[in-house]
Amino acid sequence: MSAKKTATETLKRNKTKLIDVLCMDYPFILNKVQENKLITSREYTNLKSINKEHVAGHVIELVDKIMNKGEETCQNFLELLQTDDIVETFPDLKSMKLHDVLLKPVQDEVYELKSEPVGLCLIINNENFHSLKQRRGTDKDAGILAKVFSWLGFKVLMCKDQTGDQMEQTLKIQPVRHGDAFVCCILTHGSLSQVYGVDSQPLVIKEIKKHFVATKLPALTGKPKVFLIQACQFDKVSAAQRGVLPNDVEDDSATSIPEEADFLVAVSTVEGYVSFRHVVDGSWFIQSVCEQLESHCPSGEDFTSILHRVNDMVGQKEGSIHVGRVKQAPEVKFTLRKKLVLSPRCP
Repeated sequence: MSAKKTATETLKRNKTKLIDVLCMDYPFILNKVQENKLITSREYTNLKSINKEHVAGHVIELVDKIMNKGEETCQNFLELLQTDDIVETFPDLKSMKLHDVLLKPVQDEVYELKSEPVGLCLIINNENFHSLKQRRGTDKDAGILAKVFSWLGFKVLMCKDQTGDQMEQTLKIQPVRHGDAFVCCILTHGSLSQVYGVDSQPLVIKEIKKHFVATKLPALTGKPKVFLIQACQFDKVSAAQRGVLPNDVEDDSATSIPEEADFLVAVSTVEGYVSFRHVVDGSWFIQSVCEQLESHCPSGEDFTSILHRVNDMVGQKEGSIHVGRVKQAPEVKFTLRKKLVLSPRCP
């Protein structure tokens, strides 16, 4: 008996035909996707304003956006495509085998975290740059990350003020055995899809993740790999980002969903925007992550649900810098196959 396809696989298999069908009424399907909260308001606005010559280009962007959000969103999208009003608008959907997929994940499917320590938490904390502005307040972030992940049972390795080459080597020479999970926190300056060493040498985030794929590091095959990145994804504050903390707010002027399984990448801001850090209290994103982990890990809440809380918490913050009032929205992308539940191991 053949195994049922996942929702993501089903969309991939039917993508070409699906795009042709949805081209019949792109504004309708875009509105329905937004109404069902499969995309954010910002993503809806961006998709609506894409400058594509043909309708197919718009539909491709929408379907790719859905597929990049992970298995659960793909499942919800397939369910949406089978509702009466959608099928009535796109009758050709009836001939497509979109229902041949297990639509709900197993409720209790959780990553096993039995090792002692749970795994390695690597923190790369870049504060003092050769030519870029000092990242004041970053030690506050590094300290709270070390405290929280130690509390959650991880061995913490802290690396300070590394050049691009040193960061590259640090990511390559980690111990062969990482335990049952791996966490990498990178606190630095950055720009679109990349982070910087203290010498301003860029490292592409997608390339960083490649050090930890199954073929490069078999010890982590099937185990969750989490990346928390505090860095800008642009070098200037956009007008759309202006909306605080007091005036001591600076920016950290990065990523696509990994193709490999069991990754989660949480970046402090969406592509095209800067990320904010208080010079004394630390960054909005990292401080919110740690606060929410401390509050909700003891009750058994899974990591992605906690990050939803982080997104909401950061989204409610406002800051004021030289351009005026500003806001920030983190971005989370993952290919986790199970729930990741971290529990306190230390009193």
